[in-house]
Amino acid sequence: MKLLGIETSCDETAAAVWVDDHLASNVIASQDVHKEWGGVVPELASRQHVKLIVPVVEAALSEAGVGKQQLDGIAVTYGPGLAGALLVGLNFAKALALGLDLPFVGVNHLEGHLFSNSVLDAGPEPPFLALIISGGHTELVLVREWGRYEVLGKTRDDAAGEAFDKVAQMLELPYPGGPAIDQLAKNANPTLTFPRAVVKNEALAFSYSGLKTAVLYHLKSISPAEREKEKANIAASFQSAAIEVLVEKSLAALAEHRVAQLAIAGGVARNSLLRQRLQEESERLGFRLFIPPPQLCTDNAAMIVRAGKFYLEGGRPSDFSLSPQPSLSL
Repeated sequence: MKLLGIETSCDETAAAVWVDDHLASNVIASQDVHKEWGGVVPELASRQHVKLIVPVVEAALSEAGVGKQQLDGIAVTYGPGLAGALLVGLNFAKALALGLDLPFVGVNHLEGHLFSNSVLDAGPEPPFLALIISGGHTELVLVREWGRYEVLGKTRDDAAGEAFDKVAQMLELPYPGGPAIDQLAKNANPTLTFPRAVVKNEALAFSYSGLKTAVLYHLKSISPAEREKEKANIAASFQSAAIEVLVEKSLAALAEHRVAQLAIAGGVARNSLLRQRLQEESERLGFRLFIPPPQLCTDNAAMIVRAGKFYLEGGRPSDFSLSPQPSLSL
């Protein structure tokens, strides 16, 4: 089976090709145009997708050595994400599928992240716990079986990745903020104590607005010279607080639901402290830990085509009336 996958939910235009039992290509075009704005501008994202989608798809097919006429199906993200961005990818996929008389399947972007650990390796087998952490989502998910998920806890305000971006902006670090904070914190000490939020009556829920506000108030309480001097330690202290909450709640969910596998996914899964802390806990407690390679943590089409393979092989294509769902959940 030869499948094409397309991802345009935010600011990456991506395409990937799956051939039989392996990933044959994975092409990602990031939109640098957003850096000067300190975040993603939806209208700019849509325009860039229109500009990039044809060359990106052609590059993925060429790299895989697969012609359009050889394809057996197409998978594409239909939500959640930016409405205009989703529309570009979904309409392109449907038009191509109609023109080639192929089945197509819409893939939930979050479910794509669940499959990201199964792109290059066998990955976890259900049941397992998944922690999805990105700029738009922070969720603990119990994967009972593929296609059957239970969200155990999610953020009540900012997502973890969003908090990293906002704190990076406060510290006058470049966008995206996650990698910038991670790098700055490597040679610093988390000397400041920032709050770890507890969500009342929801032990596995997350909240990052209080942590973000605490950093803001601390910065306002010191002089510009002190801010510059303490910048690395502030970044390290924020990162320590943000990551420790993810680790603690993941361990609590593993114990509560008696599963022995944890898979992490999403852009924040690239964070070096998170990887280090979970590896330490995996060795201490004996659960299996699955972490995608860095290029499969951020938005990509490889995870979308892998998820699409599951549905198309199971004879479950989408109807061509499918429309974008910006607020789609698992």
